[in-house]
Amino acid sequence: MFRKLNTKHAGFTLVEIMIVVAIIALLAAIAVPNFLRSRKRTQATHVLEDLRILDAAVDQYAIENGRAVNFNPDFADLQKYMKSDTRLYASGNTDILGNSFGTFTVDATPKVPAATFTALSDVAPVSFWSPYK
Repeated sequence: MFRKLNTKHAGFTLVEIMIVVAIIALLAAIAVPNFLRSRKRTQATHVLEDLRILDAAVDQYAIENGRAVNFNPDFADLQKYMKSDTRLYASGNTDILGNSFGTFTVDATPKVPAATFTALSDVAPVSFWSPYK
């Protein structure tokens, strides 16, 4: 008539849960700085590629319009030589960090904005930016 109640409960102890949380926190502490560094390196590569596109656009503009050395085309003039569905095309002459690329000159390489160089200098040394520094 009387049944013995099952008093054994399945589950994890507090110590086991704390060990799992500590392991997850350790893995996060290792992964997050690497992720942030990777993100900044990707931004630096993106800015460098934008500078290459702008350099090619200035050259194409000068050839097609017969512009001489030291002529300064506007960004709107260069947009004809970029893909229209890209971030650079719609950027209004700013890089991925929002800093202006400045003016462009025929037969001169565009330069990385100083604020962008400073922001990304820990992941992209001077040699990375060559010849755009």
